Amino acid sequence: MGFVVEVVLPLALAFIMFSLGLGLTLADFARVARRPRDFLVGALSQILLLPLVAFALVSLWPLHPELALGVMIIAAAPGGVTSNLLTAFARGDVALSISLTAVTSLLSVVTIPLVVVLAYRRILGEAAAPEISVAGTALSVFLLVAVPVIAGLLLRTLAPGAARRVEPAARRVSAGLFVLVLAGAIYAERGNIVDYFAQAGLVTLALNLAMMALAWGLARAFASGPPQRVAISLECGLQNGTLAIAVAGLLFGGGLAVIPAATYSLIMFATALAFVVVLRRLHPAPAGAAA
Repeated sequence: MGFVVEVVLPLALAFIMFSLGLGLTLADFARVARRPRDFLVGALSQILLLPLVAFALVSLWPLHPELALGVMIIAAAPGGVTSNLLTAFARGDVALSISLTAVTSLLSVVTIPLVVVLAYRRILGEAAAPEISVAGTALSVFLLVAVPVIAGLLLRTLAPGAARRVEPAARRVSAGLFVLVLAGAIYAERGNIVDYFAQAGLVTLALNLAMMALAWGLARAFASGPPQRVAISLECGLQNGTLAIAVAGLLFGGGLAVIPAATYSLIMFATALAFVVVLRRLHPAPAGAAA
């Protein structure tokens, strides 16, 4: 298991983040400056509100401390790349979704260490061992997330033709790697998965539904319109489960801390797909428009 956590999982995550970078352009970041209001609503919901909602839930929910820590890890993770695809299916603002995924992924170098270390000390106590370093965690996240994303972005900028050719295959490989990582996390705890799902399934479901509802409400109040509302809600509901599993595995050796990321990753697809189906039925495409 040590080889998987220390070598296989980081390599899989690095490739997934590299494939994200391949799909980015500098225009995705420039768009943030041109339309700051929509971006700020989404980013603040993702970076600040989501961990606060998660902490409120784990404070009220009777959870094992390591499970509570796992909930905070998935809440600290940035949005997942699947949110871009589902935003397109739901006829949301795909450009906004891509911008949010890209920027929150890069900001996770700072946000994940802060949230995880603060949650660790709050939930397990200052005297708990091992000591978790903000700087050390930031370096790990930087190597796992920022470096591969920047490498993919550079390839897209310097060799756009080659990047566009390999991007579809890279996305398919990334999807396969995500499934393998999730399946591996579940398999490693297969003897206790029913019990763990009973413990962490409801709290992660509550986190997912509460966050999507809150993001929808905030976007309705402050964002530009319905497409932006859809993008922000999905971005806040679909987290980077692979990164959360990797952080839990690298920092805490897996175990209970991985379970909430696994249960959330399963739940979020079901709720997001239901959300998309409802939206498409309530707002069918105009005659002659692309579905």
